Amino acid sequence: MTQNIPRHPASFGALPIAPNLLRMLEQRKLTSPTPIQHQAIPIALEGKDIIGIAQTGTGKTLAFGIPMLQRLAQQGGRGLVIVPTRELAYQVEDALIPFATPLNIRTAVFVGGASMERQLQMLRNDPRILVATPGRLNDHLERRTVTLREVRILVLDEADQMLDMGFKPQIERILHHVPKQRQTMLFSATMPPEIVKLAAAHMDLPLRIEVAPAGTAAEKVEQELFIVKREDKLALLEKLLGEYAGTVLVFSRTKHGAKKITRMVRAMGHSAAEIHANRSLAQRREALEGFKTGKYRILVATDIAARGIDVTGIAVVINFDLPDDANDYVHRIGRTARAGREGRAISFASPDQAAGVRGIERLLRMPIRRLPLPTLPARRAPPAASEEPAQHHRPRYPSARGGHQRRRFR
Repeated sequence: MTQNIPRHPASFGALPIAPNLLRMLEQRKLTSPTPIQHQAIPIALEGKDIIGIAQTGTGKTLAFGIPMLQRLAQQGGRGLVIVPTRELAYQVEDALIPFATPLNIRTAVFVGGASMERQLQMLRNDPRILVATPGRLNDHLERRTVTLREVRILVLDEADQMLDMGFKPQIERILHHVPKQRQTMLFSATMPPEIVKLAAAHMDLPLRIEVAPAGTAAEKVEQELFIVKREDKLALLEKLLGEYAGTVLVFSRTKHGAKKITRMVRAMGHSAAEIHANRSLAQRREALEGFKTGKYRILVATDIAARGIDVTGIAVVINFDLPDDANDYVHRIGRTARAGREGRAISFASPDQAAGVRGIERLLRMPIRRLPLPTLPARRAPPAASEEPAQHHRPRYPSARGGHQRRRFR
């Protein structure tokens, strides 16, 4: 069953949200729900299973977070949120904490690259909501340091990306550890057949809420395309970075490419950081935090950051390399023009990538505007590797005392 969106979303006050949560929303100057929030919150508060299809940047975290917090506060039990990346895990926790803390609901984050001992220490604080990546949660389940028997609400966020990243076996194992009597909410930007199968096997007559057709880009993104030779891409990037003010997110197809682009951007005189799988958790968090606070104007990332970067006011997204999958194009450009703002997405395509461009345009159901190549600056010689800043080391955490006793999600 699919729910339709009303044309004019109501205020949060028109939804069956508890008064204390409404006051918290008002204090944060959140008065009008986004379409996915307006549709999902009343259904989720009834305890029904939901499949929510919405493009990135539409407020999905509060769409499941507000009902989860209200139901846990009223009925007890625990909530579990599974996400594909470390960055998204911390983003979800950051969105929930301002509402969870006044309700005396503690949260914890389990992600790879972080200290296992520190995570065991978090469990001693008896968290009611756990936000986790599949791999690290399975590590704890295998070690029997956590049990999920008290989970009453399960959320699979960015489910399509988790399946794309090969997490299906880990998700299946997690689903065997949570009670069958539970509420399940699945949120995704696309609806591939694998999602349908997952829902059919593990959800109870879920209601489908779709606020935009799959492949729909954010409404206010101005999309542009340059056809450029591979050897001229860095010169074009330098030209564009000089023309556009504000923060810029640059996507590379590979980890090696991201590292090289970051080095070159710094040589151009811009402050830049990189996020990809070869960076430690501490390095990735420092890069993202620096990008949010203005320490770095440019962030260079692989698709690990296409979903899960929630930075207000990114002026331009540049696809230095086209993604391998057309769906990833939609997720990348969704990092700008968030929450109704305007933004710009500029893509570089080499002359032999016409098929890739057509695939993206078919998904978007519209052409991308081609721009003539401007006069480019002379090509730069790559800087010496020694010019790269020193690595940030992973922070040390105090060790937890005692053995790895089995805990209730905790």
